[in-house]
Amino acid sequence: MSDHDDVLPSVSDAPGYPDADRVPRKQVWSWALWDWATQPFNSVIITFVFTALYLTSDSFIDPAIAALGEGDPEYDAAIDGLTSSLGWGITAAGVLVALLAPVLGQRADAAGRRKSWLGVTTLLLVGCVGGLYFVEATPDAFWLGAGLIALGSIIAEIANVNYYAMMVQVSTPRTMGRVSGLGWGLGYMGGIAALVLVVLLDAFEWFGMDTSNGMAYRLIAVGCAVWTLAFAWPLFLFVPEAKGSSRPTVGLLRGYAILWRDLRALWADARSTLWFLLASAVYRDGLAGVFTFGAIIAAVAFGFSDQQVIMFGIAANLIAGVSTMIFGRFDDVWGPRRVIILALSVIVGAGIVIVVFHGTGATVFWVCGLLLSGMVGPAQAASRSLLARVSPAGREAEMFGLYATTGRAASFMAPAMWALTITIFGATIWGTLGIIAVVAAGLVLLLFVRTPADRGAPAPERF
Repeated sequence: MSDHDDVLPSVSDAPGYPDADRVPRKQVWSWALWDWATQPFNSVIITFVFTALYLTSDSFIDPAIAALGEGDPEYDAAIDGLTSSLGWGITAAGVLVALLAPVLGQRADAAGRRKSWLGVTTLLLVGCVGGLYFVEATPDAFWLGAGLIALGSIIAEIANVNYYAMMVQVSTPRTMGRVSGLGWGLGYMGGIAALVLVVLLDAFEWFGMDTSNGMAYRLIAVGCAVWTLAFAWPLFLFVPEAKGSSRPTVGLLRGYAILWRDLRALWADARSTLWFLLASAVYRDGLAGVFTFGAIIAAVAFGFSDQQVIMFGIAANLIAGVSTMIFGRFDDVWGPRRVIILALSVIVGAGIVIVVFHGTGATVFWVCGLLLSGMVGPAQAASRSLLARVSPAGREAEMFGLYATTGRAASFMAPAMWALTITIFGATIWGTLGIIAVVAAGLVLLLFVRTPADRGAPAPERF
């Protein structure tokens, strides 16, 4: 069977577009599998396991203070210091992403080297995750772990710039929504599979292995690195490299001058695209806050144990993965903007219910938390789809660089609102309202944005 015997539908009848080649399914699935390959960095390393259960534990504070135990002011302050230091490290990483992402995307577009850049950054990410093996359970190793995670965050964001831009190479205007949803969905499924393996290893007590000195968590990190290597390679084998654009490749400093010129051009000729970047930056920060602080809400406000937190993470990823794939098809029918508005509206409603009825017990968090999780993926995938539809031809990586930059520029909002609402009202559960407020603000901004991709079918212009 040739690559073209099994293909996604053609878009040759799409108004305003010339005939398009049919996209081989092998290329589509190979591209989407990269999401599956790299998701453990987010779900296992950052969100649910390595950072939450290991790097911010009392293994990394002075043993004399650790011996005081939870509830002691000095102990609690030391743990707060770890979480704060980790946050500052990731904040610094976000600043670097904001500075580098659009210009590096611009260079990748011009040189036609999206896949090459993605290959380099994938290997660097593997190195960062694998390097966490050397983070032993001692206070002196904390900054090694925090530094590797911060560096990995930078690399992952820059990798995403080129990965997202490659979506236009494996989809047509009529299939972009479902292709984006497939990638996000497989990513969530990869997170589930990785978390299940962690639960199984813990259930079998690591088959009698010595897990002292943080060895269990260190081996989990190595497993995540091997996972990425094992599943990322099909993209590099089966998805062709992009053609270079007509724009010349320039130096890094000159790239910022071109970036400023292009932003002015967007303001003049494609203002709705620029406004979408700004609106999405706000609500995407809220969506990130949902997963960043969701485990904390479960543990602190609803009393979930470590195992229950991981089980909720598995269920949340499963719901998010399935819903993202389903809504990917609605994206192509309704248009991505409608999908985003629906998903954000449900998130706001579910978050309010969690706060209002939190006194009734954990059931409300399981129901509304999973409903909320099920809408995060569709909103993210549709946002990626919408930007891909309205990006100027040949400049997709640059636009996704701006996507990363605007997102990072707003990345302080959800953490700040989380902290502010807890400080004002005095309980962790109220932090939920802070996150929901950010999502709601992004939703309001989006209501005033109109783009050529609003109805799914592409407009005559690529802007």
